[in-house]
Amino acid sequence: DKYKGLEKNVWVEFIQLAKDYQPLNLGQGFPDDLVPDFVINCLRDAIQDNNIMMHQYARAFGHPRLVNAISSLYSKLMGNDQTIDPMSEVLVTNGAYGALFTAIMGHVNPGDEVIIIEPYFDCYEPMVRIAGGTPVFIPLVPSGAGTRSSKDWKLDPTALDNIFNSRTKAIILNNPNNPLGKVFSKSELEEICQLCEKHNVLIISDDVYEHIVYDEGSLVRVGSLPGMWERTITIGSAGKTFSVTGWKLGWAYGPAHLIKNCQVVHQHCVHQIPTPIQEAVARAFEIELSRLGEPDSYFVQISRKLREKRDNLAAGLEGLGFKPIIPEGGYFLLVDWTNLENKLDLTGENDKEKDYKFVKWLSKTRGLQVIPPSTFYSKDHKHIGERFVRFCFIKKDESLQDAVEILKKLTSELDSE
Repeated sequence: DKYKGLEKNVWVEFIQLAKDYQPLNLGQGFPDDLVPDFVINCLRDAIQDNNIMMHQYARAFGHPRLVNAISSLYSKLMGNDQTIDPMSEVLVTNGAYGALFTAIMGHVNPGDEVIIIEPYFDCYEPMVRIAGGTPVFIPLVPSGAGTRSSKDWKLDPTALDNIFNSRTKAIILNNPNNPLGKVFSKSELEEICQLCEKHNVLIISDDVYEHIVYDEGSLVRVGSLPGMWERTITIGSAGKTFSVTGWKLGWAYGPAHLIKNCQVVHQHCVHQIPTPIQEAVARAFEIELSRLGEPDSYFVQISRKLREKRDNLAAGLEGLGFKPIIPEGGYFLLVDWTNLENKLDLTGENDKEKDYKFVKWLSKTRGLQVIPPSTFYSKDHKHIGERFVRFCFIKKDESLQDAVEILKKLTSELDSE
């Protein structure tokens, strides 16, 4: 019974839709561009290594070379003289999904409340429910009419204050946010942190898009703020960091007393991650550590290259009358599609939410797949997401241009009717 109501999954549904109709896929967040050769070469070299142990079980909580690389990287990036212990304060998992699962299952008990900021990645809610917790939702909302930047979507301070109580165990923060692309400012994070300290609440900070921040912005890691290391578990992803989502390798880092529970969940579930992939990610991190902050660093290059894709796609869609929300980070673009709403006949689609109706119709009849953002909202707040569709722009330039051309043809036809 604990799984009842959790059967629906947007990715299962839309992967099947893509297989059935073969649309241009700007829905799923997998890159078909910007996959770095040096990372692929690291995996090739690891597989061809003469050391037979490259093909045997690794340490359950993370291959030593990898946890040492993760420790070195984040000890630098935290920027507060925090030295992370690789053996007790880092856990390597089966993707960021696995890290989130261990963090939630390791700390949420029946009756606990977990605050989830909307929009949220869709796995947060079912994981909390499986752990026996109660998700409590609070949405980011646009701060004014005509909002065009993710920066302008904010939490209501009064609502945020009111949602914390004696039953609150944790808050899940996605920074940069998927699908909105919001990068939380230091002052916004401090407001959340003050409430966490006041109510003795954990923060699970999902930072998988941490290296993709635009327009001279910077990511503030919540665990680096005063008093927050001891109550923060931070989640990372090799798939998002190096554009290799199929490798399914992630990690959690934080204080030993919190990571310990994550390790216990992990050892009784997945137990350990494939050794060659861990070795390859370790080698890739070592290369990046040697050029951290330099122009040739992949962490620097990817934001610059994706910014150009973001801007080109947004400009193309704006030219057709759509209204994109320009993201500060990540590689998704929320686009207001309601300029077409009264011109389309979507009665053939049976879904309740209008963004679902539109994106399925678009896949089936126009050969373009995007994602309905209402899936990233709770039942009571789905109306916030219905106005938008989500484009993934870590795609080849020609694919992005083809998407604009598909929509140009659609809008032209509708305007001539």
